[in-house]
Amino acid sequence: MCGRFVVAKAGNELVGELRVDLVADELPPPSYNVAPTDPVAIVLDSAKTEPPTRRLEVARWGLIPSWAKDVKIGARAFNARSEELEEKRMFQNALQKRRAIIPSSGYYEWKLIGGEKVPHFIHPEDGSPLLFAGLYEWWKDPAKADDDPDRWVLSFTILTRYAIGALGSIHDRMPVFLDADHADAWLDPTVDYPRDVLDAAVDAAPYVAETLVYHPVAKEVGNVRNNGPELIEPRPAA
Repeated sequence: MCGRFVVAKAGNELVGELRVDLVADELPPPSYNVAPTDPVAIVLDSAKTEPPTRRLEVARWGLIPSWAKDVKIGARAFNARSEELEEKRMFQNALQKRRAIIPSSGYYEWKLIGGEKVPHFIHPEDGSPLLFAGLYEWWKDPAKADDDPDRWVLSFTILTRYAIGALGSIHDRMPVFLDADHADAWLDPTVDYPRDVLDAAVDAAPYVAETLVYHPVAKEVGNVRNNGPELIEPRPAA
């Protein structure tokens, strides 16, 4: 599973790379230790225009379904197993209508070495964005007035699949990585069979995984209060 990741580039730097049309105000700054419930810049295609408008929006990590009574449920839904989406009420509608891309610089995973969990940073060797497939939802806070600009909360989850190859030696799950071709198809809100699009992305994810590199990093990444470029620097394995 993916429980921490890195966004080393500010949101505006991603506009050209991801062909974004509209950018939200006050995007989050770079973060080297993104944790569940943190605000993150995500990409989605709005179906309200023709052709769809690609937007870079600020979303809370941890999906909050529209029927939730409060935001707490999102803390448990920061990942979603790609093979189980149709079985989970929380993700069914989002798969059909609300698919997103979460751009990152890489993510952290903990590997068991000599009885101790050692954090590793997994990332593209060339520094290009690493794209995760995700789902998003809009949730209306019932405790806030209709004229309150903060009454709507945008949230998301990152999809995972079983890990293979070198990444499988670190953890048994990995994010569903998207290459450029599958990213466009994943965002397209007009597709009739999103499961087919997801299955194609899941099948292609190992090819992206094979291009990634990883190294052990300091244990300080385990504390969400630590946040700086030193967290991704290589450290000898314990």
